[in-house]
Amino acid sequence: MHNTTESRRHDGMRVEPLAPSLGLIFVALAPFSLGYLFSYLYRAANAVVAGDLVTELGLTPSQLGLLTAAYLASFAAFQLPLGVLLDRYGPRRVQAALVAFGAAGALLFAYGRDVTTLTVARAMIGIAFSGGLMSCFKAVVIWVSEPRRALANACLMSLGGLGLLIATTPLELMARTWGWRPVFIGLAAVTFIVALMILLLVPERNVATSSEPLSKQVRQIGRIYSDRVFLSLAPVLATTAGTHIAIQTLWAAPWFRDIGGLDSLGAANSLAAMAGAFVVSILVAGVITDLLVRRGVSLVTVTIGYILIFLAAQVALLFNPTDRWLALGIWCVFGMTGHVAVISYPWLSRYFGASLSGRSNTAANLLMFLWAFVVQYGVGGIIGLFPPRAGGGYQPEAYQWAFGVFLAVQFAALAWYFVNRRRIREAGER
Repeated sequence: MHNTTESRRHDGMRVEPLAPSLGLIFVALAPFSLGYLFSYLYRAANAVVAGDLVTELGLTPSQLGLLTAAYLASFAAFQLPLGVLLDRYGPRRVQAALVAFGAAGALLFAYGRDVTTLTVARAMIGIAFSGGLMSCFKAVVIWVSEPRRALANACLMSLGGLGLLIATTPLELMARTWGWRPVFIGLAAVTFIVALMILLLVPERNVATSSEPLSKQVRQIGRIYSDRVFLSLAPVLATTAGTHIAIQTLWAAPWFRDIGGLDSLGAANSLAAMAGAFVVSILVAGVITDLLVRRGVSLVTVTIGYILIFLAAQVALLFNPTDRWLALGIWCVFGMTGHVAVISYPWLSRYFGASLSGRSNTAANLLMFLWAFVVQYGVGGIIGLFPPRAGGGYQPEAYQWAFGVFLAVQFAALAWYFVNRRRIREAGER
């Protein structure tokens, strides 16, 4: 690729780069949104094919949770190396290589015949798409001016969130028609094409990479995790968004079957409604946030407002509503508000500075996905403590206990935020 850094020289002196055009910004960012789309598609796919996996392999709830959560564990484990790589080499090369690795993981998953192979394949896919959203955010820092980054991030998340929508009724119908293994072979092929698009279509801009020694870059991660402002804000972001990821991408589907009384296609349709609500809400949240921030409202304040609504939806779910439309409405609110915590990431990027933007975002993401792993595996473990229902499925009380335990942790994290709210507000005013 030729270098597209738009700079000028006047009388032999270098002038600051020109602001890129909207068309160039689109070309630079759109391929990353496809990478994020597949990140969410693979993350949520097990919610649809879980029945096939349980039937074919005889999985217990705990095994299903562990197999699915392997994606989240490896995703989380790669966040810190990912941050260093993004800050050092830029998002284009890093993300292209990772997405190609994801194609290999999807192919292995398609041919896996035992729990171990499928778990390894899920872990490979998790590593591969650990940069799905973070590479988008890093590219936005490179190409978009600071006041508009929240809106740009939301647009990319909304486009990428279509992967969550695909991983519902469309995936269910494809799996019914061709079988889940051929579907994953097809996904592997398309994933490799996306990797090529990122590598070949995205232009370079020489403002992204860091020339600092690698050892110093790694040490600076410790600075992030020891920062009192970060430690005040990160728990509420990680526990809420992590819970959303864990439940929506696995345990919502069994809930619709066991509590809502739906068949697999009905559950997939309900997941599709949740995914649609997620996609629309992320875009709307970006517009609202953009308007509020331009009027002086902190990104963090907007985020906390959404988190309060998300917690209220979880409280309502503890009552196991059986009315189909009431339950779907609550779950849609859950889907609309749970992952909005990431709209505060530009705040972290500004607080730590552009040179640490990749590492500050991935530091928060590490905590988020570690918590998502704990919740996804932990919900399965708690549900497994209850005897299965005579006709199959899990007990309503099991969901109440499993969801309630992790909701309590989120309320504790919110309380910690309010204890330290003044420190966060003062940091935002610097």
